[in-house]
Amino acid sequence: MFSYRHAFHAGNHADVLKHLILLATLRHLMRKPAPLTLIDTHAGTGLYRLDDGAARVSGEALEGIARLAAPGAVAGPAPALADYLALVASFNPGVAPSDWRLYPGSPFLMHALMTEPERTAVHDRLKLFELHPTDAPSLHTHIAQLEAGRRVAVARQDGFEGLKGLLPPPAAEGGSRRALVLIDPSYEIKSDYGKVGAAIQDSLKRFSTGVYLIWYPIIARPEAHSLPRRLKTLAQQAGRGWLQATLSIGTAPAARAGDEPQRPGLTASGLFVVNPPHPLAEALGLALPQLLHALGRGRGQGYTLDSGG
Repeated sequence: MFSYRHAFHAGNHADVLKHLILLATLRHLMRKPAPLTLIDTHAGTGLYRLDDGAARVSGEALEGIARLAAPGAVAGPAPALADYLALVASFNPGVAPSDWRLYPGSPFLMHALMTEPERTAVHDRLKLFELHPTDAPSLHTHIAQLEAGRRVAVARQDGFEGLKGLLPPPAAEGGSRRALVLIDPSYEIKSDYGKVGAAIQDSLKRFSTGVYLIWYPIIARPEAHSLPRRLKTLAQQAGRGWLQATLSIGTAPAARAGDEPQRPGLTASGLFVVNPPHPLAEALGLALPQLLHALGRGRGQGYTLDSGG
């Protein structure tokens, strides 16, 4: 059950897609000066070293964030893409992208936005869940270094169960309730797909106006194909808008004539958003083509962007 370690995949193409959309969504939500409850159901360790054993063994960041940030990879990046790259760079001050050693996971990206000068007085709250016996203590250690106090809470608990106790979020002064929920399990066991669908169904009943971001892998498994369809149905039944973005970097060509094309790990993933901010589709419409241009590597590469509601 606990064989998956995100440290091997930190900064890969799936992280790039997920975190680009997360930041673009938050930027729009944070234009309103009302507190947000931010929830990450599968937080990992929060911060990753790109020069340690796990990341170096997999080399996935080289085909993700390192390739995207390389000089000339993107000429005139779209605003959402430029914002994402600038935020990752802020964790590596004075270091060229080719030498970046740290990659911020979603907890650190969300914390960075909620503590920007113009946002600190708003008092957003970040709730993190992680159950992995190795990653959970590391998450506690990393978050403790932020000295964030009660603004950030970490629980060694199943995020699917913990989410239920946080929705609806507490009302801010004036009565408004606002929340963003990121759900991105490893899907190492098939039951995760069903749990994601059940979590969204339950969450929409508890708090229908929340913004829900669900990451999923695109792999040859029936559950993986049916999940986005299930999420779309749930959003439509609840009368809520939705957006879905996918990115496939394609299959790497053979290194030499006669060799088989290389298929190292995951090549495609998607992110489904329930109640997306209205400007998000336009922002991604500008960023995704650039993302594909930088990360695409062969047959099957492409992206999609759909919305409704």
